[in-house]
Formats: sequence, C-alpha cells, structure tokens
Amino acid sequence: MVETDSTQAAIESYFADIEDPRVNRTRRHKLIDILIIGICTVICGGDDYEAMEDFGKAKEKWLRTFLELPHGIPSHDTFWRVFSALDAEQFAHCFVEWMQAVSQMSKGEIIAIDGKKLRRSHDKSEGKAAIHMVSAWATTNRLVLGQVKVDEKSNEITAIPELLRRLDINGCLVTIDAMGCQVDIAALIIENGGDYLFSLKGNQSHLHEDVVLLFKDLEESRFTAYAHDYAKTVDKGHGRIEVRHCWAISDPQLIRCLRGADRFRNLQTVIRVRAERYIGDQHSVEDRYFIGSATTHATQALRATRTHWQVENALHWVLDIAFREDPSRIRKGNGAQNFAVLRHIALNALKQDTTAKLGIKHKRLKAGWSEDYLLKVLSLLTI
Repeated sequence: MVETDSTQAAIESYFADIEDPRVNRTRRHKLIDILIIGICTVICGGDDYEAMEDFGKAKEKWLRTFLELPHGIPSHDTFWRVFSALDAEQFAHCFVEWMQAVSQMSKGEIIAIDGKKLRRSHDKSEGKAAIHMVSAWATTNRLVLGQVKVDEKSNEITAIPELLRRLDINGCLVTIDAMGCQVDIAALIIENGGDYLFSLKGNQSHLHEDVVLLFKDLEESRFTAYAHDYAKTVDKGHGRIEVRHCWAISDPQLIRCLRGADRFRNLQTVIRVRAERYIGDQHSVEDRYFIGSATTHATQALRATRTHWQVENALHWVLDIAFREDPSRIRKGNGAQNFAVLRHIALNALKQDTTAKLGIKHKRLKAGWSEDYLLKVLSLLTI
C-alpha cells in the first residue's frame, strides 16, 4: 500500500493550510478523511453528500488502508456541514497551489479564461442568486488551473484580475472574451510575464470601430494597402464545411493611430477572423476581431482564437454533461462553490489519464468499479 499512502500524503500536503470549520467538540472525523472521500466520490460518479456517505461505506475496507477513519465513515450530514462551512476561498487557493505544483506550464501555453453560471445553485428562500464562477483552463495541459467566484453585486471584470493574481502565467498567452478586454487586465497580464489575446467588441467602442475600418480598408484595397499576414483553414464534417480566414496586422505606426490603442499595454497586433460556414445551400459569414500584446502571425492567431473555445467544449460542456453541474441543487453555505472545486479536481484527474480510451462519464464509472484505476487517476495529480 506504499502507492496509496504516498498519494494520501501528497493530497494531505496540498490541503495542509486549510482551516477546519468545526469546533473541537464536533470533530469526530478527520478533515483530511472527509476531503479525500469527497474527492474520490466525485471522481467515481457521485454528485452529492449522500453519495459521499454511500461511497465511503461501500469502499470502507479499501479506504482504511490509507485513512484513519477513527469513527468510521462520516454521515451525509457531516459531509454537508463540512463542505457548507469550509472557507471557499481557502479551498480554492489550495486547489490552485495543488495544480501549479503538478502542472508543467510550457512557454506559449494558452490559458483560456471564461465564466460559467451554476444554474441551480440559487436559493430563493435566502435571496441568493445562482453563483457564477470564472475558471482558467490550460489548453495544452488540459487542466483547470483555478477558479474564482464572481461577487453577486459585480461581474467577471472584477473576478478575472483576482484569478490572474493566483496563477503563474509567465510565458503564457492568456485569452479572454470581450468582457475581459480591459485596460487594467491587459496591464496585469503583462506585469506578470504573460501575453494577452482579447476578443474585441463594442465595449471598447472607438478601438473596435477603428479596427473594423482598418480591415475594411485592407479588404477594399484587395489586401494591398497595409502589410499583413494571412492564414486559412478548411474543416469538413457532419455535413458542413467551415472555412476560417485570418488577417493579422502588427505595424506599430498603424496601431498607434487607432483610437484607444495607447491605453492597452504592449498592444502590438490586431486581428480579424472571418468564419464561413456552408451547410447544403446555406452560407453564413461572421467576422470577429481581436487585439494582442505579441507580434503574432496569422497561423498562430487562428490557432489561439480557436483554442480558446476549448474552455467551453472541454470544460463547461463536460461539467454539465458528465458531472451534471447545472442540475445540481447543492446551494447551502459555501457548498456550491466548494463542490465546483471538487468537480474541477475530479475532471483534472480524469483528463490526465490517457490509458482508458473512454469519455469522462465512463471514466468516472470505471473509477467507481476499479480501486486500482481510481488510485491511478488520483496519483496522476500527486506527482
């Protein structure tokens, strides 16, 4: 049981600084036992506190090989009380520290930042709105690096800087949608050694207008007016053809002439991506615009803009489909926020396993059936 013990010790070290929310007289069960059973339950397909108790009882013999369990398996009420009272900021911080300890961020890693609402986490009886989480997704490592809850009276603009301050983004490219296209966020990314690529829309009205006009002039000149780089991709499948064109302009003199460009630190490239879709006789065209702090070739820009949407497909969609996050009715105290962290831990662990050629939903089932596979999955996050 050496591997089991080392995995347990590693997980315990990541949560060493978290405070137990219970008073001494109610601490019949060790906090680390509760946390590890909770993590294992969510990896194995459990989605609530009752599942934690059931999983613990079903796997008690195995759990006792590396957990103390001085008073047996905690009840579902105990799991509920602990995860509802556990300091959500501390728990999220421990998660970030854990992920940064086990991940190897290569130079040029694309970190996609995006928000997601936990739709059923609202509590009308207490006047609580559904919580909104902003997450950072490392697209190459396929890891959730961290998350921050958006304050009820605020929005993603205030949460994104808080998340960025927790991450090591040195040498990475941070991609954010139009809401995060903010002067202060750009400066923060540059100060921390990263580069940014922001979607550009009407919230930066003058800059957006001038970038649109710049590419309109370029097109009307038959692409001879300004020095630029161009790339194109064609994808076929499911009865449709998708063609993406990308133009990137990195001329400093041109960019200095754009209204508002001087407010964005190190702004060096403006980009237009044209997406054409053919489905039968139907043809649609959409133009999207971006600004970036690196001198970016069109091929790189096209890859980065497409890669950003992994946060939707590989993270948010999987959380909804494989982890049933949206239907979850966990809402009391800090429960919804802490359960979101548990799901991220589980997703990261399952994503790292490449031996089982299965989707996440079936990997969860396999982990529940096989203690050897569960241990293997856990160990992938404790290297």
